Amino acid sequence: MKSFDPSSLPVVTKECLLDVASILGPQGRIAKRLSHYEHRPQQLQMAQAVQDALRDGQHLIAEAGTGTGKSFAYLVPAILHATGDQQETDDASANDNDQGRKRNRRIIISTHTISLQEQLIQKDLPILNSVIPREFSAVLVKGRGNYLSLRRLTKAQARATQMMAFDSQLKQLGEIRRWAGETNDGSLSTLPFRPDRDVWDEVQSDSGNCLGRKCDTYKDCFYFKARRRATNAQVLIVNHALFFSDLALRSQGASVLPDYDAVIMDECHTIEAVAGDHLGVRITSGQIDYLLNKLYNDRTQKGLLVTHELRQLQQLVERCRFAATNYFADLLDWSEQHGSPNGRVLAGGVVDNSVSKPLEELAGQLLRYSQNLEQESDQLDFTNAHNRLLLLAGNLRSWNDQGFAQTVYWLEQHPSARGLPRVTLALAPIDVGATLRESLFQSATDDGPPRPRSVILTSATLAVGKEKHFEFFRSRIGLASGGSLQVGSPFDYRRQAKLVLVKDLPDPSAARRDFERQLPTQIRHYVAQTNGHAFVLFTSYDLLKRCAAALVPWCSQQGMNLYSQGGDQSRSQLLDAFRRHPRSVLFGTDSFWQGVDVPGDALQNVVITKLPFSVPDHPLLQARLEAIQEAGGNPFRQYQLPEAVIKLRQGFGRLIRTATDSGMVVILDPRVITKPYGRTFIDSLPEMETQHARACEATPTAP
Repeated sequence: MKSFDPSSLPVVTKECLLDVASILGPQGRIAKRLSHYEHRPQQLQMAQAVQDALRDGQHLIAEAGTGTGKSFAYLVPAILHATGDQQETDDASANDNDQGRKRNRRIIISTHTISLQEQLIQKDLPILNSVIPREFSAVLVKGRGNYLSLRRLTKAQARATQMMAFDSQLKQLGEIRRWAGETNDGSLSTLPFRPDRDVWDEVQSDSGNCLGRKCDTYKDCFYFKARRRATNAQVLIVNHALFFSDLALRSQGASVLPDYDAVIMDECHTIEAVAGDHLGVRITSGQIDYLLNKLYNDRTQKGLLVTHELRQLQQLVERCRFAATNYFADLLDWSEQHGSPNGRVLAGGVVDNSVSKPLEELAGQLLRYSQNLEQESDQLDFTNAHNRLLLLAGNLRSWNDQGFAQTVYWLEQHPSARGLPRVTLALAPIDVGATLRESLFQSATDDGPPRPRSVILTSATLAVGKEKHFEFFRSRIGLASGGSLQVGSPFDYRRQAKLVLVKDLPDPSAARRDFERQLPTQIRHYVAQTNGHAFVLFTSYDLLKRCAAALVPWCSQQGMNLYSQGGDQSRSQLLDAFRRHPRSVLFGTDSFWQGVDVPGDALQNVVITKLPFSVPDHPLLQARLEAIQEAGGNPFRQYQLPEAVIKLRQGFGRLIRTATDSGMVVILDPRVITKPYGRTFIDSLPEMETQHARACEATPTAP
């Protein structure tokens, strides 16, 4: 029998007693470091729940109201968990496949917006690194195509005159070469200009065109440096798009991200839409044109096949181009004669697929030619093109034959300056939840890819009405198990905010034209009450443009700036201008309902023109509503209403961003009062002063 050795007992030190309260509590490490730190009980409550879920290997959905400080509430327990004893074995993990082994404690933090990623990396994590007495590293992970390949850059310069069609592209290549000698990370976001697609495609890091350790530039490779940092880090910051791309690859035995023990998804109210995009397929006529032009462009006489003087293969490229042009023209003809107004395609084989076979023949010829090349780097150019052609051919066949069950298929048309419209062929799973349940939330199997022990999902807006366990959100993402937590905002909405409901405008659904005709007058009235300092949120670009045009003269008379989405300025440029000139009004649509942070006096008024119901004319939404109806459900109650409520909560959340902010939210849609479902919208908002107003009354009157 082994004798007892007292020295084997762990030494109890102050560091061993670290928990979320010792860092986030009123006497915690952050409070001692930051002079203006405000303790928030809601933050500590959420942090404790996240800590418990990570420790026990459980899933958790947590709604944390604006101002809770939810980033610290999940970052602190994530860091403590990731830096804990690597050989620790919890009772909760006794049945895990990794029992008895050292667990990988790496944690993924996934966000929807770039602004939140920047906040985490540039502000929150440096603070926590300074107050938590444990060594940890956190890195921002980007997709491979964001990094410059030094080898490919050298090769692109050597054959630039044969590959680049314009002098401007040659100039950009030279500027990239100069930048390559100065940049620290080789990331596209740090390049001081936006290069042409053709140029960046020739120099970006590409898994299909990589020599790995055989490459002369391997030690200096920006992508592999970033990958090594990610492999050695405890906390990885990614966006939802990269996360779900990685999840899709894992089902095929590949991955972009290193394995991880847990994932925390902030801004998780968006994941159904993002997952649907990345678990589906999109093929465009432009993709095929682009890939074929990279091989041989008949107009410019440039391309890989010109470089290698492969005239027979150039003719095969022309055959593929001719077949693709005819295929998309046939689809457009079919759509005009037999298609549905929203582009949905209900049956496979509506036209003959004349493209996949010649693409596959071209791919085979490229592969055969590559086997005769001596230089491995030259071989990669051809094998990479081979793989891309096969992928396109396979995706085209899947779309044309409608080879997947429980999937919706559609085509989109976009105007083109070169004659035929650009065509996009899309397919997406109708029920994203079923895929996420199988690939993300269920426990890993012996023969399957590794899965996280814990998935933490958080947002400021998840609940609909008075529900407590996020039934709607759970039904959409396929998560039936795990805990639920709802912590309110520390803000005093009764003191800081006022809700104004306009009650006597025409019904937007029954009398749309009358309602929209009166909107400019109502907007002008309420924007005048706060002398600008206002967001006006719309549900369509068309209505936004008409209202903006109607209000330009009035704004000019008032000396007020009107910033309108849909013009030449980007979203960030509009926000910067609005912050610099607060006596302004900003008209925005979908992207301005969420992820926009304008604290202080600049924003004092949010005008919501319509309740944000999705129009059920998009093929994917249409298919989802049909699936609910076929199952005996009520599509409006089970999907359209809850989705609109969450989006309204997002729009409302633009107003109060700090404890000193104040202002009003105006809802111009009278259905929030006149329809029975209107109560669901009101019940989902914080309790505050609510006033009913007649249209254009100078002073709102209490009910």
